[in-house]
Amino acid sequence: MTDRSARTFDEFYADARDQIARALALAIGDPDLAAESTDEAMARAYERWPAVCRLDRPEGWVYRVAMNWSLSILRRRNRSQHRLYEPGVVAPEVPHPELRSALAELDVKHRTVVVCRHLLGWSVAETAAALKIREGTVKSRLHRAHRILEERLGHLRLEEES
Repeated sequence: MTDRSARTFDEFYADARDQIARALALAIGDPDLAAESTDEAMARAYERWPAVCRLDRPEGWVYRVAMNWSLSILRRRNRSQHRLYEPGVVAPEVPHPELRSALAELDVKHRTVVVCRHLLGWSVAETAAALKIREGTVKSRLHRAHRILEERLGHLRLEEES
């Protein structure tokens, strides 16, 4: 396995860009804004690559910067004319349409930890570091999100077991 800090930015970009953009699209519900935000965050990572490449999880840094940039844009939009999440528009692969709808009903904070943990496969510690929150906060948000999803999607488990 190669040393992460030895990776060039081009290699990092090729490996991480699409996955971060998909995860962000799922978290904020706007694939176009997610792509734009990811590109903005990647540009910032490129400018700071000597420092960013030494992080344990440069992908987490890029995700956090992209999420912050996205939320800043969304705050500026007229909320009455823009729905934060349109389940039918989101491009990321979600195994079941009802799961996509259930995720859409979670608030951004809860949906983000679900995306980081399950779509990106990050650990609790990596998720906490990327979002600049405590590990306990990640765990509590994840627990609450799982409980909400279980309430809304419990019938799927029963159908699949039959």
